[in-house]
Amino acid sequence: MKLTPEVLRSFTVAKVFRENNDRVNSLSYSANGELLISSSDDDSIVVYDCQGGVQKNTQNSKKYGCDLVKYTHAANAVIHASTKVDDQIRYLSLHDMKYLRYFGGHTRRVVALDMSPIDDSFISASLDRTVRLWDLRSQSCQGLMSLAGRPVAAFDPEGLVFAAGIDSQHVKLYDLRSYDKGPFSTFANVTRQPASTGDWQILKFSPDGKQIAVTSAQGSILIVDAFSGALLYTFQVAVPSNTSSASGIKPSILIDATFTPDSKFLIVGAGDGRVHIFNTQTGMVLNQLEGPHPAACRCVAFNPKYMMLASACSVMAFWIPDLNSPAVEPM
Repeated sequence: MKLTPEVLRSFTVAKVFRENNDRVNSLSYSANGELLISSSDDDSIVVYDCQGGVQKNTQNSKKYGCDLVKYTHAANAVIHASTKVDDQIRYLSLHDMKYLRYFGGHTRRVVALDMSPIDDSFISASLDRTVRLWDLRSQSCQGLMSLAGRPVAAFDPEGLVFAAGIDSQHVKLYDLRSYDKGPFSTFANVTRQPASTGDWQILKFSPDGKQIAVTSAQGSILIVDAFSGALLYTFQVAVPSNTSSASGIKPSILIDATFTPDSKFLIVGAGDGRVHIFNTQTGMVLNQLEGPHPAACRCVAFNPKYMMLASACSVMAFWIPDLNSPAVEPM
């Protein structure tokens, strides 16, 4: 099945999960797309079987809390940030729910975490205004950059370059092999505004590496050319009215976004519980999906291998194309 605008418009909720007692704060798929893991402000870590549409396993991280959960290249191991005790990043085995390693160094909350697409390295950004590079095989920090403001960071799809969003205004690109020499390219004031559009929440490369998406706390979504730094499009969605969870935890991310695997569409969660779909080739709004979310939809993730979308507030929803829609051609 080809992912066309008509197919995306037909997406409908196939499964709803209501096990969480507080908002889901992050989603991550395994590399083969068969598993989805979520973390929540109620300290639970839930694994879902995407093919069966069932909840597979639930564990708790009551001592440290859990945020920004990310699958490693193994389907039985993840990394995640902490919301309690300290600001360490933790490497967790899902096989026996034991921590394999702690990565200490950040002195304030971690607000961005990304695995390299090619090896065991990962990158983190923190409210302590640093970006750090790590390797799963060592608890020691492999690289450190001190920056001027709150950073966000992510790898490009080839794993050779990483981007850091600085002070909610600028994007700097670094060669992973020579990051200590400074950025090889800087996109200054990509918002084209004298004032910030709000604290940047996430920065993500499109799967084809040609675009960078940035979301802000004020609901702005920027689509930036990854080579020239030109601001291509700006979208806007509703901002969550309540920024603290039931447990009193402030979210690291208010507005989440995910590219489709073909890079042609960007899907964004919003404060009104809707899921917005934007065309990244034309800058047009494609659709707004009405789902089962009674509160702000803070997490969205499109499956890298299957025609499936996940979205979550405290309620998790799995979306698939409506096979009865005339727009969906039979397999």
